[in-house]
Amino acid sequence: MSKPDALLVDVAALVESGHSNQMSLTVVAGGAVITGRLAPEAVWRQRVSEVLADSDRLSEFAAAFTAAPREDGPPTHLHFHVARILQGSVGIPETGGMYRVAVEDVSAWTMGDFSYSDH
Repeated sequence: MSKPDALLVDVAALVESGHSNQMSLTVVAGGAVITGRLAPEAVWRQRVSEVLADSDRLSEFAAAFTAAPREDGPPTHLHFHVARILQGSVGIPETGGMYRVAVEDVSAWTMGDFSYSDH
């Protein structure tokens, strides 16, 4: 088990305390490059719950995301929205997705996100 990067934990804590969803971040976790914006866990959970509730087939899972996030101790996960997994010169999905990444799984990171253009 690796020790989470204290600076990254501090960044996540600032996102949590400020309830901002504008912090752009790119991480490498499990060999995947994920780029997007961080959101506070409560905001992320609410958005995932809304998406699931709107689905005919997945609405029963929405309630799992409405539980209050744990607030004791430093953040253990990064909550990305408008995020993409980078594969070559393509970001998947193109429109961005919702990803939860364990801070301890991040092997490298940088501020900002990568955007792609057809030009």
